[in-house]
Amino acid sequence: MAVSGTHDQQGLPPFSRTRFGWFMTYVRWFFRRHFHALRLLDGSHPAIDGRSLVVYTNHPGWWDPLVFLLVAEQLYPERLNYGPIDASALGKYRFLESIGFLGIEPGTWQGSKKFLRSARASQQRTDTIFWITAAGTFVDPRVRPVPIRPGVAHVAAGGEGLLVPMAMEYPYWNERLPEALVAFGEPIDLSTADARSTDAWQEQLTDALAATQEQLAEAAMARDAAAFRTLAVGREGVGTVYDTLRWASARLRGKRFDPSHTGTTLEQR
Repeated sequence: MAVSGTHDQQGLPPFSRTRFGWFMTYVRWFFRRHFHALRLLDGSHPAIDGRSLVVYTNHPGWWDPLVFLLVAEQLYPERLNYGPIDASALGKYRFLESIGFLGIEPGTWQGSKKFLRSARASQQRTDTIFWITAAGTFVDPRVRPVPIRPGVAHVAAGGEGLLVPMAMEYPYWNERLPEALVAFGEPIDLSTADARSTDAWQEQLTDALAATQEQLAEAAMARDAAAFRTLAVGREGVGTVYDTLRWASARLRGKRFDPSHTGTTLEQR
């Protein structure tokens, strides 16, 4: 079993690439069943140039950690993914600890200490991404001001490498299944940033994430897939019986069947 890193030397638990590969096979299958597509807003793919990377995000729903992994697989496949998760959520799935999910007890001193220690360890490495859901709990993407827990500011203060905001939404467009939309904001280079208080960092990081969410919201409302880069494709169509009728109708007219809602339909005769 391929394992990278050691807890004692690196501050992060060992990572099993073999288990992660198995898990991603399931994640890709599961995503295709429940989403139409995963899309990245054009022009928002940050160049990381071999530096350490921490990504902090809004937290609209249950799907967020799986979206992190799918985005990372497409954009940064060589990196190991780590991120905090409520320790109680791990439950009986202890194998998740071997693929980067770090059990944290929220609202406790020990939990805060473990979170910051893990983030700092990741900032010392160039082979990882450290993902943070900044709100710590589910929040609608339209809520303003954008809630960010103080821990993110502590990661920024005295940290190094890149800190990047990322926004997510799961809107319904023209298909039966929703879209998973993501956008990155401008990277913050902590290695060259001026020294400032955690309160000042809190304000800057809040504004940066809010600006990224506003940019994504505008693109989401435009419902234009051409403004996005498609990272993964899920299911199209309405259902087996109706789609079979649509397929037969298209064949009778000598046309190629397009299962999407905007493609060939019985009404387009």
